[in-house]
Amino acid sequence: MHRSRKLSVWDIGRTPLYACQYDQRFSYCLYVPDDYAPEGDKVYSLVVLVHGTERDVQSYRDSFVDFGGANDCIVLAPLFPAGIPDPGELDGYKYLEHRGIRFDEILLSMVEEISACYRVEGARFLLFGYSGGGQFAHRFVYLHPERVRAASIGAPGAVTLLDEDLPWPAGFAGAEAALGRNVDPAALSGTAMHLVIGADDTGTQSNSVPAGHPAWIPGVNDEGVPRTARLRALRRSLERHGIPVRYDVVPGVGHYGPGVVSKVKDFFTHVLTVDAEHGVTS
Repeated sequence: MHRSRKLSVWDIGRTPLYACQYDQRFSYCLYVPDDYAPEGDKVYSLVVLVHGTERDVQSYRDSFVDFGGANDCIVLAPLFPAGIPDPGELDGYKYLEHRGIRFDEILLSMVEEISACYRVEGARFLLFGYSGGGQFAHRFVYLHPERVRAASIGAPGAVTLLDEDLPWPAGFAGAEAALGRNVDPAALSGTAMHLVIGADDTGTQSNSVPAGHPAWIPGVNDEGVPRTARLRALRRSLERHGIPVRYDVVPGVGHYGPGVVSKVKDFFTHVLTVDAEHGVTS
């Protein structure tokens, strides 16, 4: 149970990084639209932005300030610091669990924490992740589809296919044993899905999963090493299960998150508009 707290001037607009009360090794920052009135009654949608390996969370947050203000959305950007629990560790959050740390549960605790402080639709939210954040985001949707209104997956370096014959994290066989939650492809039909990548995002140096890496299993590199190939494989996998996908390839853009953000905003705006037309608030 998260306790509400009295909001200050620092809690409106671009906020500082706040320690997560569930686990203070992790933190988050927000953008709360300037018109947010603590004593008002307007309820805001929630957008969650998950960083890549560089962990530039405040830049992610700042890139959605205009979107949040125009669409009555509070923006949450979590920080999963490098080096937890091991010095130099970079990748654990991408796979939702590492050394007993459940990064999906940490994100959900952040959502609960801000839901206790703000009038925000935390039950179901918009989720965007780029690069390492794209890895986190699509795996998070697999485990928690009921919490995600729409997901935008940007240029992940490795993907988990909706294939029950491949072991987690290449597919979803064994996900329940590993993470305590079953993956049900049919449950994804309630989440609007978007895949986005730069047309020139074809480098391979950081994408191959080497033997000895925690995510290495036989066949993990079989769907192609370039991010463009991996995202196409993810698209095919989703569509084989009847899950509609909006798929954007941005000309002239390499592996550069800001180069695809406009497509993400377009997608989220469409989702919010359609939901409003049908009277859906979360």
